[in-house]
Amino acid sequence: MHYEIRVDGHMSEALTKTFPELDHVVMWGQTVLFGHVVDEAHLYGLLARLRSLGLRVVEMRPTPR
Repeated sequence: MHYEIRVDGHMSEALTKTFPELDHVVMWGQTVLFGHVVDEAHLYGLLARLRSLGLRVVEMRPTPR
């Protein structure tokens, strides 16, 4: 599964490095993380990591490759 996760604000380089399995771009006041998510447990782990860092998820959606 491929996912796109939009986070409010610009994530620093240090923060984006905590998600080595995902690529990222910064645009329009948001950081977009995207890439392959192995399974549902991996997805929930990513969301828990974002929450623990105090980041607000604006949108999350599966994407075609």
